[in-house]
Amino acid sequence: MAETLAAFIFCALMSGSAIFGIKLRGWLSEEHLSEHTLEAIRLVTSLLVTFAALVLSLQLSSVKGAFDKAYRDRNADAAGLAQLDECLRSYGAEVGPIRLDLRSYTAGVIASTWPGEPKPAGVSYPDTTAMAREGADPSLGALILRIGRAINGLAPADTFHANLAAECRALYQRVQERRWAVIEDVRGPVSPLFTSVMTFWLMLVFLSFGLQIPRRRLAAIVLAIGIVSISTVMFVIADLETHYGGLFGISSASMRDALASMSR
Repeated sequence: MAETLAAFIFCALMSGSAIFGIKLRGWLSEEHLSEHTLEAIRLVTSLLVTFAALVLSLQLSSVKGAFDKAYRDRNADAAGLAQLDECLRSYGAEVGPIRLDLRSYTAGVIASTWPGEPKPAGVSYPDTTAMAREGADPSLGALILRIGRAINGLAPADTFHANLAAECRALYQRVQERRWAVIEDVRGPVSPLFTSVMTFWLMLVFLSFGLQIPRRRLAAIVLAIGIVSISTVMFVIADLETHYGGLFGISSASMRDALASMSR
């Protein structure tokens, strides 16, 4: 929703800049609209367009790379949780409470990260009403730490269980590393200040377009197509920065598959 609003605001700013440019052309005298003056404006506009296109492409590439990393980290996190549960399952029935906590943690992550989707059924988990969609949550953090302490406290009676306990501890460490990787993915590669500066540059571009185009219906349609196209690019950038929402949000399928594997 926020990314859609941002796209509409951006479209309104670009449209306003273009309209102001058209109005400004009507206010200027003919001596300011000579062919030499317009040629100079075209040269400056070409420079701005080239620079803006380069920065936009780099920004889109950076945001897409960050999104792909967040997608891989989330899938790795889900796989790690499923592997840890499988190791605990192999250890025996005495680790049943630990596995129950692991299921509660996984269900809590699903419910807090994808609040608009159906809640996990058949397992209790912490209240996720006030939890943020991204970042670290104290209650879920405390739950995963309790799981780690319980695993470290295992007292194996034979070599087989000792080896399994060591494997489970190693898997738990990897789960923690992947969890923190997912948490750190919330830090987007594009700052709001950079986006504001980029928006200002593009407003100048469309202002110059408004100064140059003739007052013809076809020219207005072409200018509108340009505004919509650039606004769509900004929408995609804003949407990709919202990793767990919007049109391109990361799916909960991997986490739900992990929870289903734990419940078997």
